[in-house]
Amino acid sequence: MSTCNHPVAVALKAGKRYSWCRCGKSKTNPKCDGSHKGSGISPIRIVLEEDKTVYLCGCKQTGHAPYCDGSHQLFNGGGRDEYFEDNT
Repeated sequence: MSTCNHPVAVALKAGKRYSWCRCGKSKTNPKCDGSHKGSGISPIRIVLEEDKTVYLCGCKQTGHAPYCDGSHQLFNGGGRDEYFEDNT
C-alpha cells in the first residue's frame, strides 16, 4: 500500500476535477492513479469553486475524507483536528 502518516498539501485549481485515492494502492498518493480497479473501492472526486491549497489525508483514516483531520497523529498517541478545515 502507498499510504503515509501525514497530510499532503496539494494546490488545487478551481473547476478542475481531482480524484482522492481511498484504496491506499495508488503510487501517486493522495491522488488516484486507477490502482483501485477491481477492488470495489472508488476514489472520492474533488472540485473546488476557487483555487486553494488543501491538506489531503495520506493515511486513509480521516473522518472527513478526503481532507486530513489529524487522524494520523493517533498512530503516535496524539490528537486530531490539527489540519482539518471544511473545504466544501
